[in-house]
Amino acid sequence: MSGFLSMGGYASSVWPAVALTFGIIVWNVVAARRSFAAARAEARRRVSMEQAP
Repeated sequence: MSGFLSMGGYASSVWPAVALTFGIIVWNVVAARRSFAAARAEARRRVSMEQAP
């Protein structure tokens, strides 16, 4: 297991890259959910304005 974690001496390069990639993926999901929620709220606002007399 320690051989895997040390990555043959390249662990100092590999693990930060893995962490950065994971962070970017998480940020991308969060940003997409926020954008979707904002678009849905805007669509609901527009629909409610159209239905008002």
